[in-house]
Amino acid sequence: MSVSITFLGGAGTVTGSKYLVRHDRHTLLVDCGLFQGYKQLRLRNWTPLPVAPNQIDAVLLTHAHLDHSGYLPLLAREGFHRKVWATPGTQALCKILLPDSGHIQEEDAAYANRHGFSKHAPALPLYTRQDALNCLSLIKPVDFGRSFEPIPECRATFHRAGHILGAASLLLEIAGRRILFSGDLGRSDDFLMRAPEPAPQADTVLVESTYGDRLHPEEDVLAELGPALQRLAARGGVAVLPVFAVGRAQEILHAIDVLKQRGVIPAKLPVFLDSPMAIHTTNLFEHFPDEHKLDGRAVRALTHSATMVNTPDESKALARRHGPMVILAASGMATGGRVLHHLSLYAGNHRNMIILTGYQAPGTRGATLSSGAPSVRIHGRDVSVSAEVVQLQSASAHADANQLEAWLRTLPSAPDQVYVVHGEAGAADALRMRIEHGLGWRALVPEHGSTWPA
Repeated sequence: MSVSITFLGGAGTVTGSKYLVRHDRHTLLVDCGLFQGYKQLRLRNWTPLPVAPNQIDAVLLTHAHLDHSGYLPLLAREGFHRKVWATPGTQALCKILLPDSGHIQEEDAAYANRHGFSKHAPALPLYTRQDALNCLSLIKPVDFGRSFEPIPECRATFHRAGHILGAASLLLEIAGRRILFSGDLGRSDDFLMRAPEPAPQADTVLVESTYGDRLHPEEDVLAELGPALQRLAARGGVAVLPVFAVGRAQEILHAIDVLKQRGVIPAKLPVFLDSPMAIHTTNLFEHFPDEHKLDGRAVRALTHSATMVNTPDESKALARRHGPMVILAASGMATGGRVLHHLSLYAGNHRNMIILTGYQAPGTRGATLSSGAPSVRIHGRDVSVSAEVVQLQSASAHADANQLEAWLRTLPSAPDQVYVVHGEAGAADALRMRIEHGLGWRALVPEHGSTWPA
């Protein structure tokens, strides 16, 4: 085969996106993500790639979420020293996300060693904050719509995908083939971000399928979040919201601001954003006004509608406050970070509330909470869950099944092949059937590690 794609991640799961594109003697890696969720998936992060990092000619990132960029520090530490191509927004977010990821991994390893609940002695981080800082100089920003050559005789172009700041679909033109990677597609009706651009012509399409088997509810995030926070304020409890520091935190802050403006919730309800990463991301919104829907007042409100909690001491001080109050903290699936300490403290009280703000990958603590489990394991111990658990259905930053199909229909003509990626097995297969039956196109769900022609 002239051009091949090896699915090293994002196949059969929503995490670990890595697509190895080979042509002649050249090798490209599209996305460089961490596996998250189930332990058997996370263990893949420790398994060497089937290609030596110094044999990869370039990396291209569709966006900055860690399941698409978080393996980059390890790739660079192991010998990759060439260019990483990304949009300016993705570059800016990687400067925030990647060092924070390394720092959290160091903290988690140190905590495990102090408390002795790791099976490894000593527990080690996958990579460090310094590893992440070291890789940032490799990232080269390219504007949306501007073609570039990551390797000889290959043209690449980023197209707006909505979803988060900097998020892109990627078109590769190589050896006479046009290969389109959807990346993570945002919603056409997103509360915060602009809609994805129409898809360019392509011979082969890789389309995400996170919500490939379901539709978003008709009600918006205001209709879901408002009543929950009304109940919380009335009973004087504490709401803990695990949020993705990029995108979801800003959406929830904007929603709370609108709810206060409309008088739906008390204007004086205290709100805390306990995530330095989310704070830095929030400040970026004024630098990329073309990518989101907020006007100047709304952007300013993002940074003023909550008390920004930066230091660990400030975070610990929240425990001395009484409710009602709202605490937003990363991570969005409760896989790590400061939110774990808040969940440990507040999950056991029935007056409190845990509000899950988006998709919870199987195997994560967020999925455990969403399932109604009576306890959740945090830092080596079982924490009882008596707090009310609310799962927001409308706050997702991913296109649903109808919106994914609608985006595919914007292709000027039918592609030769569609590969359905970045979804759990049920969601991916549901979208595959929708593509085959509704569009009449060839569609396949590739297995992890498999290689297919492009």
